[in-house]
Amino acid sequence: MSKGRLEAFSDGVIAILITIMVLELKAPDNAELSTLRSLIPSFLSYVLSFVFLGIYWNNHHHLIQAVKHVDGRVLWANLHLLFWLSLVPAATAWIGDTNFASWPVAVYGIDLLCAAIAYYILARSLVRLHGRESVIATALGRDFKGKVSVVIYAVAVALSFYNSWSACALYLLVAIMWLIPDRRIEKILTE
Repeated sequence: MSKGRLEAFSDGVIAILITIMVLELKAPDNAELSTLRSLIPSFLSYVLSFVFLGIYWNNHHHLIQAVKHVDGRVLWANLHLLFWLSLVPAATAWIGDTNFASWPVAVYGIDLLCAAIAYYILARSLVRLHGRESVIATALGRDFKGKVSVVIYAVAVALSFYNSWSACALYLLVAIMWLIPDRRIEKILTE
């Protein structure tokens, strides 16, 4: 089965999710600059989520570029990932509307954790389809960053009940880890 439809569908879903998030940002009630202060939590949650969706979009693109084809198992694994990503706008709005309260920050982290696990499942499904000696298997290797991300998310979810800002700092740490380009797949593809 061709990988093109999977990639195009995923790109479209992520674009729609970003659009939904930006539509959740409301304009101030008046023209006073001071009214922007009340929008800071919503804007910060939007920026964090935009970065996460951008990271997923970028890594998904590289992942799919490293494979020749997909099968039904990969399609379902991809839908599993898109399901968790589709919840990002709701979680983003909730943390922004509640000024980063504990439960919303925990739910946001659970969503990020589930998306990270879903991405891992997708990657492993692609490795299983293409074999342990394939380009994708070589490029992913042991996937240290992916495994560390899951651990950090789990710690952050627990921490959110004690200090939600510290939990958000851990979410930001994961984003920074992934913003540093992961050249494994690009390197393998150019060799």
